[in-house]
Amino acid sequence: MGSALEAHRLGAGAPPLLLVQCGLTADELLPLARQPVLDGCERLVPHRRGYAGSGPVALPHRIAADVADCLALLDEQGHERAHVLGYSYSGAVALQVAADHPDRVAGLVLVEPPPVLAPEVREEFVATVAGLLAVRRESGVAAAIDAFWAMVGTPAWWAALDAQVPGARVQMRRDAVSFLDADLPALLAWSYEDADAARVRCPVLHVGADGSGPWWAAVRRRVRAWFPGAVDVVVTGADHGLVLTHAAEVAAAISTAISTAVPRG
Repeated sequence: MGSALEAHRLGAGAPPLLLVQCGLTADELLPLARQPVLDGCERLVPHRRGYAGSGPVALPHRIAADVADCLALLDEQGHERAHVLGYSYSGAVALQVAADHPDRVAGLVLVEPPPVLAPEVREEFVATVAGLLAVRRESGVAAAIDAFWAMVGTPAWWAALDAQVPGARVQMRRDAVSFLDADLPALLAWSYEDADAARVRCPVLHVGADGSGPWWAAVRRRVRAWFPGAVDVVVTGADHGLVLTHAAEVAAAISTAISTAVPRG
């Protein structure tokens, strides 16, 4: 059975870098994948189910379904192993792939994975997401997406998005149901504990921003506690939109990490 995922395939060189799509914005990671410093490896940038030209998403959605799709895509492309990158929502997917299928992951790249990971901020994050889903139920999809953009959008991010991902605003409106009805409930239903992290055997890179705020600062502490040998890069002058606004810096950190990756004992 295939992955049913539409994917951009850039360059050549094994093992590849699989950049798992985050929530809502189908091609937010494409400008990062196109950074010249990453030209030495193949980059796979899929659209998850429910986005762009990929197949429909089944409800209720679970992170495990995204994991299965990632593995099926690698199989389709003939890759036994890959470096796996997760950003925000898809950090959950990348972590789960690395824990459940350590033999398939050459390196794990986490770019500010979701705040559900950090006990000290989880309750606040869950309440915020629940509030957003309440808006969706009571006022509709468009109102919920407007509320989400009001929470997370910044002028720098919007400017970078419009310049680097033409048509993204239209795409996000079109695929908003997948984000609200599939992704967010799946994230709230997902858990990742010490025992899961202990199954990760590959090198780990965490990339964060110094202006992202307390949620992602707490997540960074959690990742560093789980993976004390991880490479930890903080991009200055950036916030949670760093994969677009500071793509060159993020790509440089990834390039260095995957070129020096040595499996954990």
